[in-house]
Amino acid sequence: MTEKTKNIVILISGAGSNMGALIRAAQQEHWEVLLGARVAAVISNQPGAEGLALAQALGVATQVLDHKGFESRSAFDTALQALIDAHQPALVVLAGFMRILTPGFVAHYAGRMVNIHPSLLPAFTGLKTHQRAIDAGCLEAGATVHLVTADLDHGQILAQAAVPVLPGDSAETLAARVLVQEHLIYPQAIKAWLKLL
Repeated sequence: MTEKTKNIVILISGAGSNMGALIRAAQQEHWEVLLGARVAAVISNQPGAEGLALAQALGVATQVLDHKGFESRSAFDTALQALIDAHQPALVVLAGFMRILTPGFVAHYAGRMVNIHPSLLPAFTGLKTHQRAIDAGCLEAGATVHLVTADLDHGQILAQAAVPVLPGDSAETLAARVLVQEHLIYPQAIKAWLKLL
């Protein structure tokens, strides 16, 4: 085990299924022993986020910082940064965190913040990725783990997983198959990145 624990802070806005997969992987694979890493906290910008209860059930501390209480995006990001930094994070993980982050916030965590996006980047940045893949006639869709940069859904790709787009697929059926792969590749990619930190 390393001298200083590599704390991971996860940011969520909703159900937190990727967060749950990550916490379970860290616990079951004994990251604290093998990597000197642990999930220190889960922070949500939504007070009613389902993922908060899941994190608590898995034994991880949670905090809420409601973005609606701030007059600007930068004011919220400044407060969020202070909340995160109190945990001395080695890595900040975005797991369905539905906020566009300010360039200063992103720069502060350069090389230490990762995201998972439900497409095979660089294709289909932004929202409604599954429907867009279907509409474009893609034979494959998937998910990408990447480092976060000031450019939305860009940054160094750490891992990808592809799934076939099947005849008759809806955005919902495709999303469900992609999510299964997200739960596999996100913990694997984070584990590999932690080894480099």
